[in-house]
Amino acid sequence: MPNKDYLLKNPITIAELKQGDFFILSPLPSGKRTPKESQVYIRKEYDRSERKYWCQKWDDISDGKYLNGDRQVFTDFEF
Repeated sequence: MPNKDYLLKNPITIAELKQGDFFILSPLPSGKRTPKESQVYIRKEYDRSERKYWCQKWDDISDGKYLNGDRQVFTDFEF
C-alpha cells in the first residue's frame, strides 16, 4: 500500500475526476490530514461554452469557479 504522504504530493487533473468528487487546490502541510471546509471543492459538470469544468465550494453552493481540465488538484485527504 502506498504511503499516504506520497499520494498527497501527487496531484491529478480535474479531467480525471468524476463528477461529484471532492478535491483541494493545494497540498496540505505535512502531518495535516484534514483541510478546512472552505478549502474543499466539488467537481461539477463540464461547460462546453467555457471549455472548462465548473467546481463549487463544498461549504457555499453559490461560490465556485471554472477550472481548466489540466489543472492539478489533490484528492487524498480525510474530510
